[in-house]
Amino acid sequence: MSINFPEEESRVLASWIDIDAFHTQLALTQHLPPYTFYDGPPFATGTPHYGHLLASTIKDIIPRYWAMQGRYVERRFGWDTHGVPIEQIIDKQLMEELGVRGKAAVEKVGIEEYNARCRKVVLTYAGEWRKVVGRLGRWIDFDNDYKTMDPKFMESCWWAFAQLYKKDLVYHGAKVLPYSTALNTPLSKSEAQEDYRDVQDPAIVVSFPLLDQPEHPDTSLLAWTTTPWTLPSNVALCTHPEYEYIKIEDLAIGRKYILLEVGLKLLYKDPAKKDKDKFEILQKNIKGKDMLGWRYEPLFRYFYDQFKEVGFKVLNDTYVKNDEGVGIVHQSPAFGEDDYSIAWRTGIINEKRSPPNPLDAGGCFVEPVSDFLGQHVKAADKDIMKYLDKAGRMVKKGQITHRYPHCPRSKTPLIQRAVPSWFISVEKIVPDLLKNLEQTHWVPSMVKEARFHNWLAAARDWNVSRNRYWGTPIPLWISEDFSEIVCVGSVAELKELSGYDGDITDLHRDKIDKITIPSKQGKGELKRIEEVFDCWFESGSMPYASKNYPFNDRFPVGSDLTADFIAEGLDQTRGWFYTLSVLGTHLFGKFPYKNCVVNGIVLADDGKKMSKSLKNFPDPSLVMEKYGSDALRLYLIDSPVVRGEPLRFSENGVKQIVSNVMLKLWNSYSFFAQQVALLEKTSNVVFAYDSALTTPVHNDNVMDRWILASLSSLLGYIHTEMAAYRLYTVVPRLLALIDDTTNWYIRLNRARLKGQGGGEESKETLKSLNTLFEVLFTLVRALAPFTPFITDNIYQRLLPYIPESMHAELSLASGAAGQPTQNGNTKPDVRSVHFLNYPEIRKELFDPVVERQFSAMRAVIELGRLCRERRAIGLKTPLKSLVVVHTDPIFLADVKGLEQYVIDELNIRDLVLSDDEAKYGVEYSITPDLKTLGQKFKKEAKKVKDALPAFSANPENIKSFMKTSKATIAGLDLTSEDLIIKRGVKVSADSEKLETAIEGDIIAILDCKMYEELAREGTARLLIGAVQRLRKKVGLVPTDDVGMTYKTVDQAKQPEVEEVFQSQRETFEKALRKVPEPEVEGEQSEVIGEEDAAIGDVMVRLRLLRM
Repeated sequence: MSINFPEEESRVLASWIDIDAFHTQLALTQHLPPYTFYDGPPFATGTPHYGHLLASTIKDIIPRYWAMQGRYVERRFGWDTHGVPIEQIIDKQLMEELGVRGKAAVEKVGIEEYNARCRKVVLTYAGEWRKVVGRLGRWIDFDNDYKTMDPKFMESCWWAFAQLYKKDLVYHGAKVLPYSTALNTPLSKSEAQEDYRDVQDPAIVVSFPLLDQPEHPDTSLLAWTTTPWTLPSNVALCTHPEYEYIKIEDLAIGRKYILLEVGLKLLYKDPAKKDKDKFEILQKNIKGKDMLGWRYEPLFRYFYDQFKEVGFKVLNDTYVKNDEGVGIVHQSPAFGEDDYSIAWRTGIINEKRSPPNPLDAGGCFVEPVSDFLGQHVKAADKDIMKYLDKAGRMVKKGQITHRYPHCPRSKTPLIQRAVPSWFISVEKIVPDLLKNLEQTHWVPSMVKEARFHNWLAAARDWNVSRNRYWGTPIPLWISEDFSEIVCVGSVAELKELSGYDGDITDLHRDKIDKITIPSKQGKGELKRIEEVFDCWFESGSMPYASKNYPFNDRFPVGSDLTADFIAEGLDQTRGWFYTLSVLGTHLFGKFPYKNCVVNGIVLADDGKKMSKSLKNFPDPSLVMEKYGSDALRLYLIDSPVVRGEPLRFSENGVKQIVSNVMLKLWNSYSFFAQQVALLEKTSNVVFAYDSALTTPVHNDNVMDRWILASLSSLLGYIHTEMAAYRLYTVVPRLLALIDDTTNWYIRLNRARLKGQGGGEESKETLKSLNTLFEVLFTLVRALAPFTPFITDNIYQRLLPYIPESMHAELSLASGAAGQPTQNGNTKPDVRSVHFLNYPEIRKELFDPVVERQFSAMRAVIELGRLCRERRAIGLKTPLKSLVVVHTDPIFLADVKGLEQYVIDELNIRDLVLSDDEAKYGVEYSITPDLKTLGQKFKKEAKKVKDALPAFSANPENIKSFMKTSKATIAGLDLTSEDLIIKRGVKVSADSEKLETAIEGDIIAILDCKMYEELAREGTARLLIGAVQRLRKKVGLVPTDDVGMTYKTVDQAKQPEVEEVFQSQRETFEKALRKVPEPEVEGEQSEVIGEEDAAIGDVMVRLRLLRM
C-alpha cells in the first residue's frame, strides 16, 4: 500500500476544515480545567522561517498534549504590530516618493498620514502566516487573535504603566544609552545586545600636552581611542588611581609621553627587543592618583569656554583597564556611560551644565563643531584624524577589528549617547527577579541557571521610551517646566481628566496627542510627551493586554493570569522572557508563567545564519509540500535545537525522517490492514478490536507480552517527561517503539500475524492482530501531538475496528458535549484522533521480566547479524550454529526461553548457550585508560603502562581486578576508571570458520562454514523471496490467490531445483500457502507476471498465473 504523505496530509487538512476540528476540540473540552498558554507575538512584515516553524511546532505539541490530557487549552495567535520594522517600510516608501525619511518625512506628510500608512502594511504577510502555520498542522486561533495596535490592548498597556507610575517606579533622566542614528532613537540595552558584528574601526593614540606641570615640562599625556568622532566633545582624561605609569622620550622626534608601560606596544612593534632603542624610559612609578587634577591643552576649543574652569584635567576611576590602550582614557560624557557617571560625580557636568552633545537626531555634527558640520559621526572619523595630524596631536594611527553592536532593525552601527528618556526601575528589584526565577521551570535548565539568571542579575533600569511615531503613546501629560506630571491609566480616565467628550476609539499619537489636560497647579494645559513605548513593553504586557485586563468582565481584578507554559527561542532571554518577567514582578510580584521551553537557533546547512539574499536554505513551504509537515516537525523536534543548541538545517534530514520513521509507521499499519483482510478471506472472520485478548489472562505469547509491556513503559515515561516539558527525551523513545514494532514485533511475529495454520494457530492470529492493533492505536494517540496528520490518517482507518461501546471512554467528552445524532441524542465525538483522551497506562500490561528477556534475545540476535555482516553472509543462507557465552545464568535462561526466535531470525540450526568461558577459549586482557591515568598520575602514568604487561600475564591478577575493581601496579592504587578489561577468543584451528562478536559481557561465536544439508534450505529461501518480489511487482496483495510455476533456463539444472521444492515443501507452503509447480509446455492460463530470477548460480523462470 504505497502512500504520498503530502497528498494525504492535504486530505486530512481538508477534513479538519470540514469538521472545524480545532474549535470542535475546544468545545469538547470547554468544561474541563483550563491550561493557559501564551503565544509571543511575531511581526507580520515578513514570511515565517524555520525558526518560527520550530517554535510553532513546540507551541503546538504541548497544548495538543494537555488538551488530550483533559484540559481546556485556549490558543490565540498574536501580532506585534508596532515599532521600527513597520516604520522602516514606510520610511523606504517616503524616501522613494519624497526623498526624505524619518522625522523629516513625518513632518512633511503629517503624523496622521504616516500612521495610516503604517496601519496599512502591518499585516502584509498575515495571510501567508496563516497558510504556512496551518499547513504545519498547528492549531491556533487566527480569528480570535490579539494585535498590539488594538485600542483595548493599548489601553491595558496604559493601565500597566500607570500601576508602575503609582508605585514610583517610573522616572525621567538623561542616561547614556545605545542609540540608533538610523532610527533617531535610543534602544534598550537588551536590544543593543542582539546584533554584534566584526567591524574595522580606527585605533589612534592622541597626545594631550600638560599645562602648569614644572616637573614634567614639554610632556604629553597619551590616550587611545577607537571613536575619533568623540574627541571634539572631550572634557577630561581618566587614570586608574593605583596603576603606576611611566614617562618616556621618543628618541626619533624628541617628544615626552606619559602612559602605562604595557601601552608601549601601541607605539612600537617590539618595545621589549627590536624597538627598545627607539625610546628611553625617563621615569617610573608615577601613580595615577598623583596625576589627579593635572591640567592639559584641549584638543578642540568648541567647548573650552563652557568647561575651562571645571574640565580639561585628569580624573581618577578604577574602571580604567590595563588590558588595552595606554591606561589613560579620554572622557566624553555624552558618549560613554562611565564617562558620564565620572563627570557627574566630579562636578564637570550637573543639572545646569549638560555634557557636550553636538549631534542631531541622525548622528550628524551640529554647531559649534564647525569643522565637521553635517558629517555623520562614523564618516567624520577620517577628517578628524586629518585635523589631529595637522595639529601635531596624532601620535599613532592604526586599525582594530572588534565586535561592535549594531541596530537590530536598521543593521547600522550603534553609538552610545546621553538621551533624555523615561525609565522603569529594574535594578532595585533584581533580588525579587532572581527569587521569582527560582519558582519557574525551564527546559533546558541551563538557560535558567546560567544565561537568564546572569541577565537578570545584571539588569539595569529599562529605557522604555522611543522617539518614534507608530506605537502606543506613553500616557504621560506634563507641564512645560516638567513640574506637573499626570499619568493616565485608561480611556475613561483620559476623558474625565481632559473633559474630552468625543469617542476615543484609537489611541495612536495622531488621535491622542491633540488632547490636553487642564493643569491643577495653574500651569495651563498639560500636553502628552512625544515618546511612544518600546514595543517590548507591549509584548511584555500581553498576558494582561491580550485580555484587556482589568477592563474585561471575564477577567476581573485579582484574576490569576499566570501561564502554564510559554516557549520561544534562545534570543528571547533578552527580549520577551525578560520583559514578561520584569512587568510580572512589578505588577503582581511573580513571573506570569510557570514553565518555559527555550529552543536554539536554526542555521543554514553551512552553519551560517539563514539568509534570503544568500539563498542558503530551502523554502519551508516547498519542503512541506515535498516531504509533508509531519516529517518536518519530527526532524525539528528530534534534534539538538530542542535542547537550546543550534541546528544546521538539512533537507536531507527531513527526507530521512520520511524513510526511517514515517514509512515504518505507515507500513506497520499497512501490514495490519492486509492481514485483517487475509483473515476475513481465509477464515471468514471479521476483525474487531477486543482489548481482553491483549491481557495476560488471555494472552501469554511472549512477543505480545513484550511489545505491550514496552508500550506501557513508554506511556509511563511520556507522562513523566511531558510533565517536565522535556520533548527531547520523549521523541526518541516514541520513534524507538515504531522501530520495535516494525523491525522486531512484526518481523519476528510475521507467521503468526499471517495466520499460517489452522485450529489453535488461528486463535493466535487473533491475539497477535489484537496486540498489533493495540500498539498501533496507542501509538497514533501518543504520537498525535507530535505528528498530527499521519496519526489522524491511520486512526480514521482503525476506527471501524473499534466497537462503539468503547467510544465514550476514548472521547475527550461525551453527553452534552458530544456529536448530535439523527434522533437528537448525543454520542461521543470520535471523528478525529485529536478528540480522544491521551492513552492511559494499562498497569496489567507491565512486565519488566519479559522486557528483560527480550532485551537479552535482541542483544544476541544483533551480535549474530554482526557476525554475518562481517563475513558477508546473507540471512537467507542457513548456518549451523551460534554459541553464546555469558557468565550470568539469568541472561542465559532468558535467551533459552526465546531461543526459537533467535534460531529463526539468524537462520541457524543450533543455538548453544554456555557459561564455560574456558571451553570456548575466552581470554582476558587489561589495557590502560591513558587519558585517565595521565590526568590522575601525570608523569607516573608511564610506570603503570610499563608494568601492566607483567601484571596481566597472571590470570589470577585479572580475576582479582574483575572481582574487586582494585589493583596496585608500580606502587599506585588503580580502579576500574584507570584500567580497561577486554575479552576475546583465542585463535585456534577452527578460527577460520568462526566469527566472533563481543558486546559487554556477551560473546557470540558463529559457525560460518557452509554445510551441504543446509544449502537446500538457503535455496528455498531465495526462491520464496523471488516469488514474493514478483507478486509485489505486479501489484498483488496477500489475499490474491494465483498459480505459480517454475522452470530452469538450463534444463540440466531442473532436477536440482525440483529437489529443493520437494524437500522444502513445508517451508514453501508456510510462506506462499502453496508449492509452485514445474512449468508445463502449452499451459493455457493467463500469465500475470513473469521474471527470470538468479538463484545462486541457477537462472529460474518464475510465472504467476491467473486462477
